[in-house]
Amino acid sequence: MILGPINGIDCIAFVACLIPQLLYQLNPLLLLRVLAGVVPFLVFQLPFQLIKERLLTEKEKQSPFTQHATFFQDVVVRCVRYAFAKIPASVGRVFFSKWVSYPFFRYRLLRHGHLHCPMFYTEIVQPDFRGIWIADTPHADPDIIIYYCHGGGFSMGSAYFYLEFLMAWATRLKQSGFRNPAVFALEYTLVPDAQWPTQFKETVAGYNFLCETFGEGSAAKISVSGDSAGATLVLSMLLHLEGDEQNPNNQRLSRPTLAILLSPWTHLVSELNRNTASDYLDKDSLHLYARQYAGGAATTDNLISPGLSTSGWKKASPLEGYCIVYGAEEVFSPAIDETIAHMENEGATVKAYRQEAGIHAWPVVNLFLGDSREERLYGLDIMTKFIVSSSPTLQK
Repeated sequence: MILGPINGIDCIAFVACLIPQLLYQLNPLLLLRVLAGVVPFLVFQLPFQLIKERLLTEKEKQSPFTQHATFFQDVVVRCVRYAFAKIPASVGRVFFSKWVSYPFFRYRLLRHGHLHCPMFYTEIVQPDFRGIWIADTPHADPDIIIYYCHGGGFSMGSAYFYLEFLMAWATRLKQSGFRNPAVFALEYTLVPDAQWPTQFKETVAGYNFLCETFGEGSAAKISVSGDSAGATLVLSMLLHLEGDEQNPNNQRLSRPTLAILLSPWTHLVSELNRNTASDYLDKDSLHLYARQYAGGAATTDNLISPGLSTSGWKKASPLEGYCIVYGAEEVFSPAIDETIAHMENEGATVKAYRQEAGIHAWPVVNLFLGDSREERLYGLDIMTKFIVSSSPTLQK
């Protein structure tokens, strides 16, 4: 299932889904303080920024993202950049929550003529984790499972926000030759409702559930994936499997086939994280979220901040290695480069795709904001090709 791109009417529909939840979930005084900053930004700062860079600045002197972005893409990314730097996470989490994302997803389906979702999905709730199961054919065993952990700085985001993205990915996997692709999207507990190691334990529990549910050898058809903070949790889990030496043979059998990481937040607090003119992330906000996530633990712990680990990457590696997709212009780019170097120095198999002028989690951004079908699916197709190239039965 691949829906059309987001347009202006969709934005109005999203705001219509958002406003009731803001009024219901937030303290009125907090909401007023946020609006006191948002209104001047929308009325004065945003138009000034757009006029200055898009009209009054020579193209070669514009930021790399702006040089290639449509007007609509530029507006959306600038708004997200403002929100990430200026709006508290307690407000941001409402934007991406189930109660906003799911009604908007249903609206998107209706706008494209679907009264019912063409792809099966259901919530799975267990004592130690929860998430959403997505399958093309629900009553048949999947031949590939994507275990996905969403991003959002550990403080916001939900699996429901990623439903459309994950269903589009499953669709591309089927079009590439898989019989019944499935996705399990983890809905981990957000900060400040819980801190480390809760999210990590939920990630491990979700993976173990998949291995136990589909039986011996099922890890061979599981690929672990995530973006941003979700990719951090995936890397933490892989390092944890490598570090458990009580039964190394069994641990090796339980490893997934592949790790597909989108813009992984490898170094939670680091000088390598640097603001850029193109990206919508903000280093100071990220470091605040990182410390809130760690709680009483140290952000220098290799399990909490996986990119700090200089060893163990080959032992922690999935059977077919790591695939990393990121943007040259994102805040995390230097840290991701360093992590890739550590992996390669250890002898691990790493396939990396660095998108020039790309921003954080650009495959997700492109699916929603891309100007053409080719642009919208470009990131998903790169991820899909990584999987196909690691599946001998599907290699052309």
